[in-house]
Amino acid sequence: QVQLVESGGGLVQPGGSLRLSCAASGFTFSNYPMRWYRQAPGKERELVAAISTTGSNTNYADSVKGRFTISRDNAKNTVALQMNSLKFEDTAVYYCYAQRVAVGYWGQGTQVTVSS
Repeated sequence: QVQLVESGGGLVQPGGSLRLSCAASGFTFSNYPMRWYRQAPGKERELVAAISTTGSNTNYADSVKGRFTISRDNAKNTVALQMNSLKFEDTAVYYCYAQRVAVGYWGQGTQVTVSS
């Protein structure tokens, strides 16, 4: 069955870094553009970063531009989110998402907490 499993979340101090990873299985990963979303307590889920099927095109929310980098490895069926210079406001549950046309799959999420 389809699975998206995120990992790499945790507690980090402001200014620190984390690398999230999402392992995909059960579908043809290389055919799906991938996205990272996040949801902070009491807020709507928001798009953080997106990457095309080949990885040649990426997009970022203004709030993370220059600090976060999305990448993918189609040979390993993984997508990553490198997060640098983390801020308090980056605290959220981070989800990876695969969508192609009308079909979309969510992971279960991984918690990122930025705190001193």
